[in-house]
Amino acid sequence: MTISQTGAIQRAAALLGKNPVIHGFTVLSDQDVPELDTHAYVMRHDASGARLLYLPCEDENKSFSIGFKTPPADDTGVFHILEHSVLCGSERYPVKEPFVDLIKSSMQTFLNAMTYPDKTVYPVASTNEQDLMNLASVYMDAVLNPAIYTKPAIFEQEGWHYELDVPQGGQLEDGTLRYNGVVFNEMKGALSDPMDVLDNAVTAALFPNTAYAHESGGNPRAIPQLTYQDFLDNHARHYNLANSYITLYGDLDADRMLAFLDDEFLSRDNAASRACAGDPNPLERQEPVVCDYASIQMDTTPENALVGMAYVLGDALDRKRIVAADLLMDSLMGSNEAPVKKAIMAAGLGGNVTYYTAGDMLQPYGLIMLQNAKPQVARQLRQIIQDECRRLVEQGVPRDRLEAAISNDEYDLRQRDYGIADGVAISCDVLSTWLYDDDAATLALSYTPIYAELRRELDGTYFEDLLRDLVLESDHNALAELIPTGAASAALDADAADAADEDELENADLETGAPSADAGEAAELAAIKASLTHEQLQQIVDDVERLRAQQEAEDSPEAKATLPRLHVSDIGPARPEPKPVLDTATPLPCLKHNIPTHRLAYALTYFDISHLSYAELPYVTILSRLMQQLATKRRSAAELDSYIDSNLGFLSFRAEVISQPNWKLAAPKLTVAAGALSEKIDALAQIPAEVWSETLFEDIDRIHDVLVQMRIGAEQSFLNAGHAAALARAMSYVSPASVVAQQLSGVDFYRFLRDLLDNFDERKEDLVAKLQELQTRIFTSTNTVTSFTGSDDDYQRYWKVAGNLGLTPRTAPAKELYVPMPEPRREAFIIPSDVCYVARSTDPRVLDIQMDGTWAVAAQAVTYEYLWNEIRVKGGAYGCGFRAMMDRQLAFYTYRDPAIDPSLERIARAGEWLSTFEPTQDAFEGMVVSCASGFDAPIKPYALTKRQDNECFAKRPANWRLELREQLLKATPEDLRQLGKTVTRVAEAAPACVFGGRDIIEASHADLVPVDLLA
Repeated sequence: MTISQTGAIQRAAALLGKNPVIHGFTVLSDQDVPELDTHAYVMRHDASGARLLYLPCEDENKSFSIGFKTPPADDTGVFHILEHSVLCGSERYPVKEPFVDLIKSSMQTFLNAMTYPDKTVYPVASTNEQDLMNLASVYMDAVLNPAIYTKPAIFEQEGWHYELDVPQGGQLEDGTLRYNGVVFNEMKGALSDPMDVLDNAVTAALFPNTAYAHESGGNPRAIPQLTYQDFLDNHARHYNLANSYITLYGDLDADRMLAFLDDEFLSRDNAASRACAGDPNPLERQEPVVCDYASIQMDTTPENALVGMAYVLGDALDRKRIVAADLLMDSLMGSNEAPVKKAIMAAGLGGNVTYYTAGDMLQPYGLIMLQNAKPQVARQLRQIIQDECRRLVEQGVPRDRLEAAISNDEYDLRQRDYGIADGVAISCDVLSTWLYDDDAATLALSYTPIYAELRRELDGTYFEDLLRDLVLESDHNALAELIPTGAASAALDADAADAADEDELENADLETGAPSADAGEAAELAAIKASLTHEQLQQIVDDVERLRAQQEAEDSPEAKATLPRLHVSDIGPARPEPKPVLDTATPLPCLKHNIPTHRLAYALTYFDISHLSYAELPYVTILSRLMQQLATKRRSAAELDSYIDSNLGFLSFRAEVISQPNWKLAAPKLTVAAGALSEKIDALAQIPAEVWSETLFEDIDRIHDVLVQMRIGAEQSFLNAGHAAALARAMSYVSPASVVAQQLSGVDFYRFLRDLLDNFDERKEDLVAKLQELQTRIFTSTNTVTSFTGSDDDYQRYWKVAGNLGLTPRTAPAKELYVPMPEPRREAFIIPSDVCYVARSTDPRVLDIQMDGTWAVAAQAVTYEYLWNEIRVKGGAYGCGFRAMMDRQLAFYTYRDPAIDPSLERIARAGEWLSTFEPTQDAFEGMVVSCASGFDAPIKPYALTKRQDNECFAKRPANWRLELREQLLKATPEDLRQLGKTVTRVAEAAPACVFGGRDIIEASHADLVPVDLLA
């Protein structure tokens, strides 16, 4: 298989084909990668030892990435803290927050850094080549010459430090000692998620003698054990060029970029190479080990009980086996009809079962996780998995399920929708093999031969043999359980007794009597404080004041001047965007999109639900979720599941609300969206209609299982995305559209769902009747609009097969969608977490605030010039922001925040700060450039389709985005200052909502009403 010789590839061939050594790089190998329409060049920098992979292609969204192998030796999270810290200033760019400066002043389409279990990656992307060079320069200097060696405050800010909270009028000895730090608080939030805690326990059990036994992000109980000297030592040993992996991607000038890297960094005497103190930590394979049973206790709600059964899949470099194992487990666990998941659910061991593959490591593993687990079912779960796998090995894994898994993967691979810039995703993917073998730089990219081979293997016993090896004859697996505190002792004692009866305690790894993290931390801090003298306590207070002074100090003009910046003149005109056309000649009105799709097609059908009553809306969400989960008139649930996956890339049913220009109106819809390969157009036209018109609501047990899964999913979202839940809830205090949204999702729907489940036996017959009724009332042609994206030929073929999609006009009488008026509630929802999420949110139309493009620049300024320093840097929250979504939302939020009141106080001062905002001309232009690039960033075909559809339904003017872009380009600092009073009014008038831990909420003096959400 070959690729077309595009301009970027031709230029790369002309440059590198004739010059096996260029700018200090030796080209070691090159090959076509048709899966990505690229050609790969693998190089090595002779002087520094840096590895480089260059992937030229026609993608205008170019990327640069540098990564380092960083396997941890303990749980202090040193590499996570380093990931944050190196981006806090460097030798060449001596400003406090170059990372933030780049966010607010560049055309970046991606700018971040990630800590994995064995590597740390720093990728950037931009559509502007000079901007990419600027980003790469700042990142290279950050990782090689960071300011951490001369500014210990960076370690204190990003890692951890002591703080002493002294009551007003009290003595130092009366104060409460606590830890603070950005990573410390981030990991408190992360490890409030029981699923993360269980996954950590599983990896520790599977890989006890390797780096994977440690929490690479850092355990809050261990983070304070990290010393500043160990922090520096780990940087010196790991952030050196011989331990680095650089990836270049896209349509860029390779000659210029390679020369830049060589001249500016790779051939220089960098601080990292000068300070190198020894070899990096080893990354070794774990010899097979079986953990018969491990447990961990956690202070969380009983519903968060979990059991995990994990199997090591093989070696990362054995790509066929790893891909096959992932496909196999997806076919067995990927849906409610998958045979292993179905067997577990039928046994009634818990509320839901999930599966995922942890593939970004030397020895990938698969984890089957039972959620909302009943007590004492761990070994029963393992037995069911083994029994069902044994049956499948003997009788054969259903080929329709394997074919569906392969087809679904192939669709995803063709769609290439990574959710981030392609080059960034690819630069991370290549490290899943390259990190472990210098000759495997492209191994993870060349998947076509593997899928072709696996399709041939469907005719033999390959998959049965693999399943036998992975599960039935596994010599590398672990069974782990997370037991919520309270029910822990009895359950654990009973399980231990069972194990003893079975003579299994020999290999058990029981962890009993562990105190909660908060209790252990409080006791530790109390003991530390008791050991400190008055002078030492004063020193802590003085150190915090010193740290605050450094955080509040402005960068000097000279330091600011070092940062590379773009100007408005650098960004060019707006990219033309194809507009949809409403075709009324089709059987149903259709928004036709002329967007290139890589031989894919998308069909969406929007059903009006404004004729339903308000009380019926939660049932619409349940109806949407049950579609595809139940049998239809012509197929069983299992047959339908495989049929959909074999023929469609995706099929989704979702209730949503589209806000209208009049803020008091809402346009709720049930959206059916599907995607398929161009050659599957018939299925795209037929399958969604079969599902919405023929689904049978007869399987009461399955309906109950799905409802439980929905409840568990909602609870997970409150825990992991509390800021989104708080923002949505706060909006419902003022916006009728958001009141409707809460009835379809969010807190109101969750409460409805909990009540339905608590009274399921009494309500199940009425539920079925209501779902059947709604099916006939919603899926009609009345007020229905469709949308299609694909080639003209696909469009014609689609409508030829689809006809009117089997829809007829609605005959049932319309009910009144009477939406209750919003009312402020001042709620603080208690969730099992060690952090909180604070939100103030309002619809600007409620306050009669006129929005234009200037607000985009104001939001950028408030977020990164003010809130970032006040709430993240000083307050220790992991995230924060100010949103100004055009005539839809003005909002403040915090993410994984250690406290409520300090953040609310800082939010209250945001408008005053904006009123006095006086940036330099260069800084302000950079801010404008960054905002404009957000409008210009490339967007994937399906996302563009959905955005344009929503704009049509919201009755946006045809050129509204261009008008906003022009407005923000004309913004001035004075325009932003004029918005200061309005921002103050928003901070005062926008209702607040909080999701957070009980202790944090009870410690707040804010006017909030605590609500135990999960009780």
